[in-house]
Amino acid sequence: MRLTQWTDYSLRVLMYCAIHAERAQPVTITEIAEVHGISRSHLMKIVQELSARGLLDTTRGRGGGVRLLQPAQVITVGAVARATETDFALVECFDAERNQCRLRGRCRLQGVLEQALAAYLAVLDGVTLADLVAEPQVWQGVQALPMPFTSGAGAAGRKADGCPAEKI
Repeated sequence: MRLTQWTDYSLRVLMYCAIHAERAQPVTITEIAEVHGISRSHLMKIVQELSARGLLDTTRGRGGGVRLLQPAQVITVGAVARATETDFALVECFDAERNQCRLRGRCRLQGVLEQALAAYLAVLDGVTLADLVAEPQVWQGVQALPMPFTSGAGAAGRKADGCPAEKI
């Protein structure tokens, strides 16, 4: 199972908001874009969806920005993944309308993959945003500072934080 870039960015937005939840001023989309090196216009779409799904509160205008609508302790990674992913059909047989598999009804792969998907989501359901940002010392200084790219063996296409480099 692989999460889409949309979900990855959604989690980054939510984590950044959780890290800065106690700040007097709300987090801005521009700030998040600069920190993560993500297109501001792309983040605006993500923030709009997260707001529509009841995860973020947005305020327009001067002094505006985004904040978590719910406490970080109640937002699970599993709920975010379900809200932002469009397709959990791991293989063709998960989609009854499009299933052309000739092993239909005789194969045990679908059942095994359903169990694997359920276990995967169960792990994500057991982790909250608060869990992801639980060590404040790790996040000190994570403000509107661009994240450096690493260079060296095995680091191609990955940033210093170990996340894949964005290609927007």
